[in-house]
Amino acid sequence: MDPEKIFIIVPSYNEAAVIQQTLRPLLDCGYRVVVVDDGSTDNTGSQLQCLPVTCIQHIMNLGQGAALQTGMTYALCQGAEIIVHFDADGQHNHRDITRLVQPVLEGRADVALGSRFLNKEHIREIPPLKRILLRLATLFTIIVSGIRLTDTHNGFRAFSRAAAQRITIHENGMAHASEIIHAIARAKLSYIEIPVRIVYTQYSRTKGQSIFNSINILFDFILGRFLR
Repeated sequence: MDPEKIFIIVPSYNEAAVIQQTLRPLLDCGYRVVVVDDGSTDNTGSQLQCLPVTCIQHIMNLGQGAALQTGMTYALCQGAEIIVHFDADGQHNHRDITRLVQPVLEGRADVALGSRFLNKEHIREIPPLKRILLRLATLFTIIVSGIRLTDTHNGFRAFSRAAAQRITIHENGMAHASEIIHAIARAKLSYIEIPVRIVYTQYSRTKGQSIFNSINILFDFILGRFLR
């Protein structure tokens, strides 16, 4: 497939320190890159001006879920055949995109989900507390959605056009990760997990979710389901 038909959605909030470093390898591969600047208060916007990316700005910070939905809506309108979610903080490896989109391109799955728990070496690289929280989050999502996965809160995902058209993200915040899995189950989309490596830099660790925020995410998801 023409890489220009593969749209990489990069939700970004105050990532000026690393955003260029994250985006340049994606551009070198020829992908269409859509950055959703989610109300950043640093100079993220100015860092994007010299790059050939599409930048969509939220006037105020709405949350990563809202940024992803904005990016997906735009990509679909522009004729995207494959949509990939890619974090702005440098944790994801652009080289994994090829393996992630391959089963979608071949029609073996509607959705490909990255997992850090399919490779023993990758598991050892996850900070211990983070590993526990991820395991608990995965157990919860399995119970709620009925989908058996190893890593339900990995932000590295690929969707076929048809799959993306059937998923609407309502959870503006980080609870969108569980919501997406639930939507895959509800829409009866086929899925596959692909091993990916997450790079935990000092920068990404500083910006990561605390245990207290993880509890808030769980509460938001449960509340959101009842309200809908």
